[in-house]
Amino acid sequence: MYPPAPSAPHRDFISVTLSLGQSEDSSKTRRRRSCWRKWKQLSRLQRNVILFILAFLMLCGLLSYISMADQWKAPSGRSAGEQRVRPANPPILPAPQKADADPGNGPVLPPQKPQRHVRRGPPNLQIRAPGRDSEGRRQDDTERREAAADAAQQEQDPPRTVVSWRGAVIEPDQGTELPSRRAEAPTRASSRGPRILKHMASPNERQKAVIDAFRHAWTGYRKFAWGHDELKPVSKSFGEWFGLGLTLVDSLDTMWILGLKKEFGEARRWVSRKLQFQKDVDVNLFESTIRILGGLLSAYHLSGDALFLQKAEDFGNRLMPAFQTPSKIPYSDVNIGTGVAHPPWWTSDSTVAEVTSIQLEFRELSRLTGVKKFQEAAEEVTRHVHSLSGKKDGLVPMFINTHSGLFTHMGVFTLGARADSYYEYLLKQWIQGGKQDARLLDDYLEAIEGIKRHLLRRSEPSKLAFVGELAHGRFSAKMDHLVCFLPGTLALGAHHGLPADHMALARALMDTCYQMNRQMETGLSPEIVHFNLHAQKGQKDVQVKPADRHNLLRPETVESLFYLHRLTGERKYQDWGWELLQSFNTYARVASGGYSSISNVQDPHNPQLRDKMESFFLGETLKYLYLLFSDDPDLLSLDAYVFNTEAHPLPIWAPA
Repeated sequence: MYPPAPSAPHRDFISVTLSLGQSEDSSKTRRRRSCWRKWKQLSRLQRNVILFILAFLMLCGLLSYISMADQWKAPSGRSAGEQRVRPANPPILPAPQKADADPGNGPVLPPQKPQRHVRRGPPNLQIRAPGRDSEGRRQDDTERREAAADAAQQEQDPPRTVVSWRGAVIEPDQGTELPSRRAEAPTRASSRGPRILKHMASPNERQKAVIDAFRHAWTGYRKFAWGHDELKPVSKSFGEWFGLGLTLVDSLDTMWILGLKKEFGEARRWVSRKLQFQKDVDVNLFESTIRILGGLLSAYHLSGDALFLQKAEDFGNRLMPAFQTPSKIPYSDVNIGTGVAHPPWWTSDSTVAEVTSIQLEFRELSRLTGVKKFQEAAEEVTRHVHSLSGKKDGLVPMFINTHSGLFTHMGVFTLGARADSYYEYLLKQWIQGGKQDARLLDDYLEAIEGIKRHLLRRSEPSKLAFVGELAHGRFSAKMDHLVCFLPGTLALGAHHGLPADHMALARALMDTCYQMNRQMETGLSPEIVHFNLHAQKGQKDVQVKPADRHNLLRPETVESLFYLHRLTGERKYQDWGWELLQSFNTYARVASGGYSSISNVQDPHNPQLRDKMESFFLGETLKYLYLLFSDDPDLLSLDAYVFNTEAHPLPIWAPA
């Protein structure tokens, strides 16, 4: 046998692997393989859950993309054929040639000095105006240059084409080329053109006092709140609601009627240069319609300036999304920048007064522009409410649901807040349309009979006629100051041929509204009163609760005084209005400029200024006082004009 082979010698060594020059791709490959191994290590349930989540996220992303893309489409609310035929900005009716070519025939509007704007803050933010002395000289130089440039630009700049975005209208870039104004002008004046108010008699002494009050209020607004919604005269600051220069727009026609050319000129320039509606802000459909849309339409009619009609159509387009509801009863609020409309956050209801008190303005906008959608949307609401059940002898509940289109909160009837102007607009739509729509007249006459049957009572001890409220069959002797619109409305109806007993009731209610002011120590009515129904020794007819004794400078009493004086000629109504003006000057006038609401009409020593001047003080209260003190029945004749619920006169349509 062979001997065993010798064993190999034992050696110690270290093995080293060098990966010189290995690429980054191989490293990524290993990471990918590692991820794949980890994925394979998951259970089938875990993998399914992850895949489901990824698919869900992708679906959400796709839907979000589609939604964002839809926002940039341009639905105009018209038919496809109408979109092809009609341009985005329809021809605007220009002012008559005389108004532009011959300044001597109408008020001349020289360039004025607008105030420097204070940066607008959030809603209700109080911002003190900067010191006027230090900046006055610098501002005057700047304003002179701006006024001169604006005067030249006013004739050079033609109306700009508009682009529709989700029902709203926005202006294009500056570089867009447009046809000349001369090419757009019609060869003959249209019958739908403005009814320009030119020739006015010199104001009498009482009218001069109203002009002084307006100028004092305007001075405060111009100093401390220029371009903002409301003046806070005590703190010399401003408040915002919509951020659209509410006081300025609301008082345009007041300045024209009062003959304030300088103030109107500077306000017109602000509208031209600063009033832009492309902004992300919610507006109340009703309030913005009666104040802004109504104010612009009225300013157009009185002055003949096409700028105001252009702004009105732009704004009207932006309000239209509010009507896009299942029932066609509009939402209460709409964002004029995004075109998104919605009800208040606390309910899906709208108030009946709000949805039925926008018709005068939308109908007139359609008549002037030829765009039917405004009138159609508003009149559809009127027809719908006309057909609803739930009324009580013509009286309507206060709320209506935007989804179902039915009345809600049934059994509660009032002529105060949330229902008042429904009745007013029944009559005024009938008058505006040339007394053609019998349904409007029938609803109005039925409602007046319902008021007399269910809400009319007399107080003790003076037997004052008043309109209370009814809640589920139970009468309340509560009357809002807002109800004092009713005497004027009744008188207007009687003037247009309605029963004579309407005028008798108007006189009786006018006496009551006067007493609501006269029986207060300041001579100014509280927001709400309660009447005594049973005679009690030492008690007045009118009682006021502590929470109701504020006065907001409201116009309803002077509004009805205007109608009663205009239609009866009795001087006592002028005298009553003069007393009210003196009370405003005594208890609400702020020395630095402006007037303020007061908190206590029963304390003449300390009425407690609330530091707020509502836009309707200039837009309505002072306008009606000026008209009340006029003895000229042709100054805004009630046979030619109908006033909207914010005192903006619109023309009565000639019969077809």
